[in-house]
Amino acid sequence: MRDNAGHYDVAVLGGGITGLTLALQLKRTDPDITVTVVERQRHPAPEAAHKVGESSVEVQAHYLRDILGLEDHLEQEQLHKFGLRMFFTHEGNTDIAHRVEYGQVAAAPLPSYQLDRGRLENRLGELVAEHGVAFRQGCKVTGVHLGAGPDDHVIEVDDGAGGHRLTARWVVDATGRAGLLKRKLNLAKPLGHRANASWFRIEHPMDVQRWSADETWQARVCDGQRRLSTNHLMGPGYWVWLIPLASGSTSVGIVAADDTHDFAGFNTLDRALDWLDEHEPQCAAEVRAHAGRIQDFRVMKNYAYGCEQVYSADRWCLTGEAGVSIDPLYSSGGDLMAISNGLITDLVVRDRRGESIEDRAAAHNQVYLVISDVWLVAYENQYPLMGNPKVMVAKVIWDTIIYWAVPGLLFFHDKFRRLGESPQAFGNLQRTWFLHARVQQFLREWHAVDDEPAADTFADPYSLLEFIVDLHNGMAAGLPDDELEEQFTANVLLLEQVAGQLVSTVIERLEAGGAGEAARQQIDAWRGDELLREVVERFGESDLSSTVDPAWITLGSRTAAVAG
Repeated sequence: MRDNAGHYDVAVLGGGITGLTLALQLKRTDPDITVTVVERQRHPAPEAAHKVGESSVEVQAHYLRDILGLEDHLEQEQLHKFGLRMFFTHEGNTDIAHRVEYGQVAAAPLPSYQLDRGRLENRLGELVAEHGVAFRQGCKVTGVHLGAGPDDHVIEVDDGAGGHRLTARWVVDATGRAGLLKRKLNLAKPLGHRANASWFRIEHPMDVQRWSADETWQARVCDGQRRLSTNHLMGPGYWVWLIPLASGSTSVGIVAADDTHDFAGFNTLDRALDWLDEHEPQCAAEVRAHAGRIQDFRVMKNYAYGCEQVYSADRWCLTGEAGVSIDPLYSSGGDLMAISNGLITDLVVRDRRGESIEDRAAAHNQVYLVISDVWLVAYENQYPLMGNPKVMVAKVIWDTIIYWAVPGLLFFHDKFRRLGESPQAFGNLQRTWFLHARVQQFLREWHAVDDEPAADTFADPYSLLEFIVDLHNGMAAGLPDDELEEQFTANVLLLEQVAGQLVSTVIERLEAGGAGEAARQQIDAWRGDELLREVVERFGESDLSSTVDPAWITLGSRTAAVAG
C-alpha cells in the first residue's frame, strides 16, 4: 500500500451522475471545499449505450438546470421532453390509434428533458475538474474504514498501478446498486415491491406517431411531437418505455411485476423481443425491422430496495441508488438523487462552519426516508392496475397532482433542508403520506370491482383539470417562507378535496351502473372508512364540488358527482 494520496473534506465514492452532481453542488456551494470523486470507469462514457435513467421530471430538471447551472448543456446537447404519455392495452395492441391515450397536447410551462446519460456524465466530469475536484478515474475502492483517524475516514483505492490511501472528513457512497457502505453497515431494507426490468438502446429514432395513419389520432397532438414524450405502453402488470435520445438512438425497456410476468421471459435480448411480439407487437415490429442496430442489452432483477439510514452525524452518507431504489415509472430516481444531494450538501457545509449537525442529520435522514416512502406507495402493489385504463388514468393524474403540490413545491423552494425546523410543514408532509397511501389502496379496491376495457379515448391532464397548471407553475413561484407554509397547507387541503371527489365520483358511477354484490360491499366499506368520509366531506364543502369536472375520473364522461 502506497503512502497517503491526499486529505479531502469530502470523498465521494462513485463517479456516475449522482456522485458527479454532488461534487459539483458542493463546489458551487462552497468553492473552498476539497472534494475527490473515485470512479471505477474511465471517461469518456459511451453515449446512448450506457446507463438506465434517461427521462427527467421537474425536480431533477430544476436541479440540473438551475441549481447546478447546466442549462446550456441541457438546451444544446439534450432533448426537451414532451411530458409523460401512456397508451393502454386494447385488443392485442395492434393499432395504437384505438388505445386509450394519456398525455399532453402542448408543452408544459416548466421544461424537463430526455437525457443521454453518457453525454451528461461526460460533461459533468469536465465541470467537476474545472471546479477543482480531484476526479480519480479507473480507480477501485478496496476498503472503507469509518472513523479510522481522529477526525477522518480512510478509503483504500487501487488505481491499477497499486494501492493507496485517501483520508476524508466526510465519505459519501454514490456507488449505486453496489452499495458499499450499505453492505458494510448492514443497512439494507427489503421492500414488498417486486418487479424486474430489461432494456436496450437501438440506433434508430422510433416514433409512435408513425404507427398509425389515422388522421384524427395524428391531429390530437397539435403543438409538439409524441416521439419526444416518455412513451409508456401499458398492460396488465407491465409497461414498456420508449425514450428518445439526443444521439438519435431510442431507449426501449420492459418493466413488469414479478408475480405476473416471469423475469425469465424477458431477461435476454431474444426473449425480450419474443415478449414484445406477444404483448406489444407494434413496438416489436419496429425493433425487429432495425434489429441490427441494437446497441446493448441490460437487465435489473428486483430493482426496488430501501435503506435503514442514509445520513449520519458521524460524517458518512449514502446518496442515490446507493441508498434507495424504488421504481422507474415516474422517473423518480433522479428526483430522489437531487433531494438527497441537497441534504448532504447542507450537512457538509454546516459542519465546515463549525455547527453541530447531530440533530440536523437525524432530521434530514427522517425527511428523506419519509419522502422515499411517499413515492413508494405509488408503485407498491399497483402494477395490476396498469391494464385498467379508467383507474390508471385517474391514478396518474392523482400522482401528478401530489408530485407538483408537495415534493415539487418544497424542492423548488429549497424547503427540504429546512423541513426539520418547521413542525407545521413536516406535519403536512406526514399528512400527505397517510392520504396518499389511502388513495393508492382505494385505487386497488376500485380496480377490483370495476375493470372494463376502454378504447378511442384521449386524456390530456391539462384540459381535464385546469387547476393543475397553477400547481405546475406554483413550484417555481419563488414564495417567501411564510407564504410557502400557507401554500403548502393549502395544497394539502386541495389534495384532500380532490381525493374526496375521486371517492364520491367512483361511488356514484358504480351505483348508477347497477353495482353488483362485490361493488356494493366495497361501497359500504368505503362509506364506513373514517379517512374517506373526511375527504368526501371536505370535497362537498369546497368549490371543487361545483367547479372541477369529474371527467378525469371517468375517462371523459361528463356526469357530475355529488358528495355523499
